[in-house]
Amino acid sequence: MKEITKSFKYVDYLWDDQKALSFGDNQVDLFLYRSNILGADLRITNYGGGNTSCRTIEKDPLTDEDVEVMWIKGSGGDIGTLNRSGIAGIYTKRLRDLKNVYGGLEDEDRMVGLFNHCIYDLDSKAPSIDTPLHGLLPFAHIDHLHPDALIAVAAAENSEQVTKEIWGDTMGWVPWQRPGFDLGLQIEKCLADNPGIRGIVLGSHGLFTWGDTSYECYMNSLEVIEMASEFIEKKIKEKGSVFGGQKIESLPKAERLEKAAQMMPLLRGLCSSENRMIGHFSDTDVVMEYINSNDLERLAPMGTSCPDHFLRTKIQPLVLTLDKNEDVSDADAILKKLEPAFAAYRQEYADYYNTCKKDNSPAMRDANPVIIIYPGVGMFSFAKNKQTTRVANEFYINAINVMRGAEAITAYTSLPRQEAFDIEYWLLEEAKLSRMPKEQPLSRKVAFVTGAGGGIGKAIADKLAAEGANVVLTDINEDSLKEAHATYKRDVSTYAICDVTNTDSIASAYKKACIEFGGVDIIVHSAGLAISKPLEETTDNDWNILQNILVKGQFDLAKQSAAIMRKQGLGGNYIAIASKNGLVAGPNNVAYGTAKAAQQHMVRLLAAELAKDKIRVNTVNPDGVIVGSKIWEGAWAEGRAKANGITVEELPAFYAKRNLLNEIITPDDIANGVFSLVGILDKSTGNIINIDGGMANAFVR
Repeated sequence: MKEITKSFKYVDYLWDDQKALSFGDNQVDLFLYRSNILGADLRITNYGGGNTSCRTIEKDPLTDEDVEVMWIKGSGGDIGTLNRSGIAGIYTKRLRDLKNVYGGLEDEDRMVGLFNHCIYDLDSKAPSIDTPLHGLLPFAHIDHLHPDALIAVAAAENSEQVTKEIWGDTMGWVPWQRPGFDLGLQIEKCLADNPGIRGIVLGSHGLFTWGDTSYECYMNSLEVIEMASEFIEKKIKEKGSVFGGQKIESLPKAERLEKAAQMMPLLRGLCSSENRMIGHFSDTDVVMEYINSNDLERLAPMGTSCPDHFLRTKIQPLVLTLDKNEDVSDADAILKKLEPAFAAYRQEYADYYNTCKKDNSPAMRDANPVIIIYPGVGMFSFAKNKQTTRVANEFYINAINVMRGAEAITAYTSLPRQEAFDIEYWLLEEAKLSRMPKEQPLSRKVAFVTGAGGGIGKAIADKLAAEGANVVLTDINEDSLKEAHATYKRDVSTYAICDVTNTDSIASAYKKACIEFGGVDIIVHSAGLAISKPLEETTDNDWNILQNILVKGQFDLAKQSAAIMRKQGLGGNYIAIASKNGLVAGPNNVAYGTAKAAQQHMVRLLAAELAKDKIRVNTVNPDGVIVGSKIWEGAWAEGRAKANGITVEELPAFYAKRNLLNEIITPDDIANGVFSLVGILDKSTGNIINIDGGMANAFVR
């Protein structure tokens, strides 16, 4: 193989010699390292896409002989995050011996089951469908990647000739074929017919490259991708434009985001006709160039080419015919315009299914679009969770890049519908879906929590996230929000500064929730403060601040969230975090107790009004949450201690002793109360749940 360069324009060179040296001669660790840095560049392969492998010599535990073992990414893994638990260790010879029992294309599904008989490492992940594609090649290190530039070559008209034009005799080419054992045989034959090649282009699919060492394999992959990228950019310059040039101009960025925030709940509701979905929005330059182009109308219905793309995006997007300047503030009017487009999309998908299905095909899946394009505004995606919808969005951007490159080279070609169907409804793909873990109680739901920068609010957000919800953390303290947000994994949370006394601030926070996740399902008003003073010491400011934060804030949050929930048409939950003090009269508490009582009665009123929209409104009443609660920092604790004739240090024990169960109440207990109302008691509204250890004078009935 010729000497290769470390200078690249279209891919990122991420190999760190010192890091690589730290692995010594451990080839599996080097293979994992190579995989991770390849997966870190989305131009090389997207989440879950591609496959990598290496070979080592190991001792056979049954014969004590040296045997060759292939280590390869397991089924459903992601090379960017691949670790030891996500790979399979396969006896290479046993895998190759399967050629002796292979019965042809009709035998493909059985062969996948036989991969398990080739396992060397008993801790292996289930071998993927790509296993024979690697195993039937002789190389120590192999990359199977889905770079945008290579798929553009693979999806271009006259792809084989284009491959020859770019790489001459140094690259092989294999026409489109569904992944499986026979494709492995075709790749093996391509190498036998073209000894000395450095890689193989798979028609409409991707790239195979290899090397004697992990580093050589990595560099070979980068250079092959770089050459394709350079070729495409040269063609684009020669052509002078992409996608037939611009048809419409984008709205300004701020207007796009405003319109997207208004549209998101409507689109989410329509996409959730079978299953509730989570949304994602993108308006990058790459997206806008495509969706505003003259060729959008021609290219979008053709669908994506690479199986990894359309498995996540569906075969084609829904393109909205709304004008970019359409007034979308009238939800009912916009719904009347959108509903026929969604109905037509679902019918077209059903026709595709019914035309292509076979006797043993799985039942038709959700017929709603995953990708929705609004020219001039941006691209929306909807799927079962944030990661899935974000990744679908990213994959469609990959598909855009593929179309861009293929159109520049010659012309873009997509898979025939039957071929696409056979991948989408492959029994092995269905089996993979059936192995997915059961969804959590709050999966597919978005929770908006005020006062989430710490204390009770953060505990509530933690609980809802742990039960599967996406959480929107809001607070007036940005530093606390950043700290809280950093405790969650990617795709779980977002945050917004929100002053609940300010209508515009609330609106801005809800806009963030809509842009990030598509809407809201659960509102928890936990923001608050407590002021404990005798009547004569209670000022107008004390009274007003409590009314504004606890009562007016609750009203405004409910009013704006109800509008969003009605757009979605999916129902919802509103939870007010009130207090025992709203039910029990006590000294030095007139302003706080009155505000809490107002919160409780507002819940009853809202429950009665919003029930027709399937929006449930309930109250959680804490008492004595001293440990971990921000309310008990400072003056409130001092006031309650003074009112009860004890010291601040004695408060936790004092409050525990005064409840019937003699229990200290924590923020986690309040969070459990919230979860019971939103995740279990799905036919409860207008109720109060006391989380106070049992206070007889606070019993509701």
